[in-house]
Amino acid sequence: MTQVQTPPKLSNMQTRILAGLAGGIIFIGAIWLSEWTFFLLFGALTVLGLLEFYRLLSVNNMAPNKPIGVLLGIGLFLLVFLDQKGLLPGNALYVLPPVLMLAFVAELFRKKQYPFVNLGLTVLGVFYVAMPFALFSIIGFQNRNYTWQPILGTMFLIWSADSGAYFAGKSMGKNKLFERISPGKTWEGWAGGTLLAIGVAWLLAQYMTDLSFFHWVGIALIVSVFGVLGDLAESLMKRSLGVKDSGSLIPGHGGILDRFDSLLMVVPFIVAFLKIF
Repeated sequence: MTQVQTPPKLSNMQTRILAGLAGGIIFIGAIWLSEWTFFLLFGALTVLGLLEFYRLLSVNNMAPNKPIGVLLGIGLFLLVFLDQKGLLPGNALYVLPPVLMLAFVAELFRKKQYPFVNLGLTVLGVFYVAMPFALFSIIGFQNRNYTWQPILGTMFLIWSADSGAYFAGKSMGKNKLFERISPGKTWEGWAGGTLLAIGVAWLLAQYMTDLSFFHWVGIALIVSVFGVLGDLAESLMKRSLGVKDSGSLIPGHGGILDRFDSLLMVVPFIVAFLKIF
């Protein structure tokens, strides 16, 4: 009787690489195809990220208002996207402040302990997760017209900074960057990520001409500085909550917040940079 051989189990690195390749293809395709595939992708990330954030807090006996937080996050993402596309009147965004205040009203009826702590955590989720994803729409629209180049270019710069930091840190890393929060990060890794991001910015300026060389290098520097700070901030949150990963949705990469911690931090700075300069 012949035995059926089971296929060899993939190593963590192989799983990580395959998941990264699959995710990269999905991302590049969704961003490149149209504004509506971009909308579906990042709208889904907004919902999944918020659910993950509130689930993390609930593990530690906190009680953010998950339904209200998710609805506020979806509303924020939808309003900003439709505003950038020119499908809303200019004053439509003024509905956001009163809608946000409804979170206070909802807390009156929940009868939970520490209502203002819960309220603060609910709003924090919208601010930390939904707002950056919503602001990403502003990067992708110029004069009400969608352009994939700034969005995809920003993703390339984040990926290059992460990759450069990883390989430079592995081969040359000696001096700890922020040992109290992330023992694995080094100044040498950060320098390697910064240099690679600047090199990729130069390449982007040759082929993605919707932004100038000045803008691409500016975004690369923002990614290099604030991307690592976003990673550290998310690590600080996980340490304070006593968890290793924010989730397990992406094989080998953890959860949404693990994968997009840099993006969540850098997008507001990039939007400010592009609008001011």
